[in-house]
Amino acid sequence: MSIVDLQIFATVAAFIAFVSVAWWAYSPKNKKRFEEDAQLALDDKDKAALSSKPRNKDER
Repeated sequence: MSIVDLQIFATVAAFIAFVSVAWWAYSPKNKKRFEEDAQLALDDKDKAALSSKPRNKDER
């Protein structure tokens, strides 16, 4: 296996990864989730509740 074969394999693998991520991101079943996530920064109703709680990085 030469270096050219490895370069071809890496290029094909990167292209497949790109197409997979693009398909996942633009999939119709993910549209609602992404729209809700986009509104999180604009949602002020929970802002007061979040800022009054002490934050603990170990809690999830």
